[in-house]
Amino acid sequence: MVSVLLVEDDPVVRSAVTRALTGLGHAVLPVGTALEALREITGGGFDLVVLDLGLPDMDGADALRMMRGVCDVPVIVATARDDESEIVRLLNAGADDYLVKPFSSEHLAARLSAVLRRARKEPAPAPFRIGRLTVDLDRREARLDGRELNLTRKEFDLLAYLAAREGKVVPRAELLANLWNLPGRHDDQTLDVHLSWLRRKLGERAAQPRYLHTVRGVGFKLTAAE
Repeated sequence: MVSVLLVEDDPVVRSAVTRALTGLGHAVLPVGTALEALREITGGGFDLVVLDLGLPDMDGADALRMMRGVCDVPVIVATARDDESEIVRLLNAGADDYLVKPFSSEHLAARLSAVLRRARKEPAPAPFRIGRLTVDLDRREARLDGRELNLTRKEFDLLAYLAAREGKVVPRAELLANLWNLPGRHDDQTLDVHLSWLRRKLGERAAQPRYLHTVRGVGFKLTAAE
């Protein structure tokens, strides 16, 4: 049985979604505000969160960022807007997937199952060691010369993805699809900004890379510093 925290301020929608999820055999705790959700998520015990963005006490994206500060539970956000900028904002804030309102119970069930499949934990591999850089997936920790790097969730995900493919050129489209759920043709600066931040924390610049190399027109690769 999957334990779901449902965060929805509209009592009608909250009741309908609760019925749909319990009908699928899930245990559901419905709450109506961001503060209630943060209190419950801090206590732990949930497998997934369904988060409505139109909450009365806090912007949903802000609530999402606060959740990400205390846990890694998968979050599906529900939004009334389907424009690309809104979707990018939510994914960058830490959402694992999104639903555009109104949605059917079948659509919700399919999204929930897909997110849970991706979130199922497998035995963690040994830490990746690339020169003096160590990336530990189990601890979600990266160290350079023994010093822990202060990485955001997405920065670590990006570094870990490249570390698992050490020396291989990873296409830009592959990174956007697998880390941001964005189509390969997407041309905003999301990936470039995260790469820039990651390079800064690795103590390098694009013009003088040590670990993170750009293969112009193709993609990016992580290799040991010479």
